[in-house]
Amino acid sequence: MSTFENNLISPDTSIRDTLQIIDSTSYHVAFVIDSQQNLLGTVTDGDVRRGMLRGKTLSDEVATVMNKAPVTGHEQMTKAEAQHVMKQHEIKHLPILNSEGKMVDLVVKGEKKHVKRSNWVMIMAGGLGTRLHPLTDNCPKPLLKVGDKPLLETIILNLMDCGFHKFYLSVNYKADMIESYFGDGSKWGVTIEYVRENKRLGTAGALSLLPEKPEEPVIVMNGDILTKMDAEKLLDYHDKNQAAVTMCVREYDVQIPYGVCRIEKNRLKSIEEKPRERHFISAGINVLSPEVLDFIPDDQFFDMPTLCEDLLADQKRIVIFPIREYWLDIGRIADYERANVEYFEVFGND
Repeated sequence: MSTFENNLISPDTSIRDTLQIIDSTSYHVAFVIDSQQNLLGTVTDGDVRRGMLRGKTLSDEVATVMNKAPVTGHEQMTKAEAQHVMKQHEIKHLPILNSEGKMVDLVVKGEKKHVKRSNWVMIMAGGLGTRLHPLTDNCPKPLLKVGDKPLLETIILNLMDCGFHKFYLSVNYKADMIESYFGDGSKWGVTIEYVRENKRLGTAGALSLLPEKPEEPVIVMNGDILTKMDAEKLLDYHDKNQAAVTMCVREYDVQIPYGVCRIEKNRLKSIEEKPRERHFISAGINVLSPEVLDFIPDDQFFDMPTLCEDLLADQKRIVIFPIREYWLDIGRIADYERANVEYFEVFGND
């Protein structure tokens, strides 16, 4: 049995505050209770991501995304019985309730650290970085220093923390500088190989240059994305959904600077002053199952959106994974300056 008091929240707690509890405690779950300590529901990282896809925001109450029917145990249950229930339902936490429905204890499945993943990671690091001129005149964008190290090094270190150790870097512009810095990856205890684009191949075309077809799903990401996303959770999500592609997305707000007229035929129905619109945008990170690579033409320019359109036309399953963690696309000078301001707060001094 385990203590759980720090993971108790009320139903009106914001999703943002709930995430702080989920991320900062070892259980990675929150328990929603009423004033009498009756269990109303549970909240995990997955519950929050599913809520985001339904349009929930971090300021909404956690009751709007919680699991209202969690699996629970009772006070008379032995530890062996509790572990059997958890195994049967494939859960990591079993709230223990008394006869009145109050949460009085918690059984926790042994937490494991990130396991070593054999899946490949393909990082697109060959871009010209023209929007970051003049910083990229003599340095490829992946080697621009953010915080105390090159951007691409932070990307690789974060993926290493999630258990990944086999990397392919797609290089083109100033490729020799990237290869000289990272070498074969032995300095970091990983394996790094290079896919060399002799011409522009787009965000998916370089996959046709891999030396062999992978046996497991591949993470493909742009080399200018600074994020704390847990790639192991992403891969588990992909496997659980039996997807051909899992596309990471990010919420993006746009404020229209004018009054928007709602019109029916030639009549004005309403005016909304400077409305904000929320959209999901592609976050530049995808997981591709091995069979997807058969759709990529050899040595031709081919973008990821085109690949997804072809897969949808072939009725392949593409699922969406919303990123709720820190994410920044470093495409402009302003983004680069912001990344340097935020880096140590987000990534520390590792």
